[in-house]
Amino acid sequence: MKNSARLPFLVALASVALTLHAEAAAKKMLVITQSKGFTHNPVKRPAPDQLCLVEQTLNDIGRKSGLFETVNSQDSIAALTRENLAQFDAVFFYTTGVLLPAGDPREALTDFVKSGRAFLGAHSATDTFHGGGGFPGYVQMINGSFAGHPWNAGNTCSFVNHEPSHPTVKMFPAEFQWKDEIYQYNNYDPKTVRVLLSLDMSKTSPKMPYHVPVCWVREFGSGRLFYTNLGHNDATWKDATFHEHLLAGFRWATKLDNGPATPNPDVQAAEYVKGVAVVAAGAAKKDWQPIAAKAAKKSADAAWFAKLVADVEAWRKAPTPDAKKASPEEVQSAAAKKSDLLAALLAHLEK
Repeated sequence: MKNSARLPFLVALASVALTLHAEAAAKKMLVITQSKGFTHNPVKRPAPDQLCLVEQTLNDIGRKSGLFETVNSQDSIAALTRENLAQFDAVFFYTTGVLLPAGDPREALTDFVKSGRAFLGAHSATDTFHGGGGFPGYVQMINGSFAGHPWNAGNTCSFVNHEPSHPTVKMFPAEFQWKDEIYQYNNYDPKTVRVLLSLDMSKTSPKMPYHVPVCWVREFGSGRLFYTNLGHNDATWKDATFHEHLLAGFRWATKLDNGPATPNPDVQAAEYVKGVAVVAAGAAKKDWQPIAAKAAKKSADAAWFAKLVADVEAWRKAPTPDAKKASPEEVQSAAAKKSDLLAALLAHLEK
């Protein structure tokens, strides 16, 4: 009887102890929402003393999960010093432009991640530190810089989940649709990251003959990096599945969860070939699927794949004159050139 009487007390005591332990173990994340370029709506403040949507969302996710607390800043020069970063387990970027002057302040950020901490970026984190006065070390770390968004905020795009078992993307099915603005990138190296989500070029419009990665992870030094391109639209930041995605990214990046980060360039090459086949075969009114399946087997041939990429770049750089400003002859000539380039791409896939 005495033991029975003590049971509720012991259960309550254990509950308090677990709560205190969880609070003591909560991590600390620095959230940077500074815009030195385009200012996205999710980081606009309703009033100077109110949190923006990104800050409020991350604050709520951290509080509800009990895993982290957030400290918000729009002053990168003050926030991204070695001394200030020392108190954090993770840094989150929803940013644009060149945030820091040249010199040691920049290296403090990359050294923070290399030392074993976490970096998380959403959407415009890849529209940061590139261009004139940029920071190559940051671009190399996040592995990409904004190069336009043919898929705008109003587009409902289709996506491929390459690894539904990976903790950071397990909340998405193998194929799904999402309404958001999707970037394409310069300065992207497929050999350094593990891509988990990609644009499905066969089911998305406009169709482009290349691969567009959407979410990837990597190990950087002793630290981890998680990036998702989703997050342009307010609706995305209010979506429960996206909240799961962000929380899972935090758990993985801070090593609370494990999942592979080994780069998967073969998966990316197959998706690249698929994009080329979709567009080039479509222009010739052929079925892209058998062409892509056959060509994907050749993608391991470095010389063959390098030529494919070079030919795609030639297609991308070929001018497309404005029909309202150029003469009909100029428009027709440019269209014929791009058509010829697509035919050459198809021939390369089929040979």
